[in-house]
Amino acid sequence: MTLESEVRQHIGAIVEGLRAKDLDALRRVYAEDVVSYDVEPPLQHVGIDAKLTNWAKVFTLFEEVDYELRDLTLIVSTDLAVGHGFGRVSGTLRDGTPTKGMWVRATFVLRKRGNDWLIVHDQASVPFDMATGRGVADLEP
Repeated sequence: MTLESEVRQHIGAIVEGLRAKDLDALRRVYAEDVVSYDVEPPLQHVGIDAKLTNWAKVFTLFEEVDYELRDLTLIVSTDLAVGHGFGRVSGTLRDGTPTKGMWVRATFVLRKRGNDWLIVHDQASVPFDMATGRGVADLEP
């Protein structure tokens, strides 16, 4: 298995963990000291518990969760990997309403610690309209 395929497999574990609504599985993909720039305030979330709190919020909103990652591009060295693409959380809300969600720009930075790749930084963002200061959430890749 190549280093790139190892990293792709690790990022794929996020997709599996989200679809299963499995916080323990998600805990295994992030470093304890992960720094996350997520779409909701504050500006940064520091540490694994803060990151998992964000995913737990998603699980309280959705009865069924789907996650799609498109156009993932990776640069991988022996112990550092950087990736970017587009991610979307969608599914069925608790009240039964289906939602296709919104696409975000997704960036991942991973370090190899021992035999495992761990996400040490991630960022999800939406572009914004400079005239209004509002996010633009209806774009598609």
